[in-house]
Amino acid sequence: MKLAEERHIAADPATVWAAVLNPQVLQACVPGCESLTGSPSEGFEAIVVQKVGPVKARFTGTVTLSEMVEAQSLRITGEGKGGVAGFAKGGAFVTMTADGTGTKLTYEVEASVGGKIAQLGSRIIDGFAKNLAEEFFNRFQSAVEGPDQEAPAEAEEASTEGTEDTPKKGWFRRLIG
Repeated sequence: MKLAEERHIAADPATVWAAVLNPQVLQACVPGCESLTGSPSEGFEAIVVQKVGPVKARFTGTVTLSEMVEAQSLRITGEGKGGVAGFAKGGAFVTMTADGTGTKLTYEVEASVGGKIAQLGSRIIDGFAKNLAEEFFNRFQSAVEGPDQEAPAEAEEASTEGTEDTPKKGWFRRLIG
């Protein structure tokens, strides 16, 4: 499965870069992530629970970052094992470029699966992977961007929503700002 997308994030490339390397941000953004430990230089270990079609599994895996050019690009490589459900492995090349009022973040993803999950068929797997990537980057964008300046009432309402387990929009930018 291959996927290429881009999105505009309303933050400078240095802020986006810091967020990409921050384990707290990554854990909050990966759907189903129960834990993420490690560092950008040594790699991360993660436990993620996902349901793909009728198959639900707890994946344990590793993620490494390489080809890092500060505030510009990096390669993410990961592999996870989900017991009898199978395995998933893949990688992404992510680039960040200044784009007027923020950062254009572009990513190219390649992934493969095996075991019971692979038996579900490429249509289900491809749709799941696309939705997972979309959810990750929606969460990432919300963590990095502050509340909309144009919609203070909506921002105030959003800041009262959620629980302690759900970080509020723009929490990373406020943390480093």
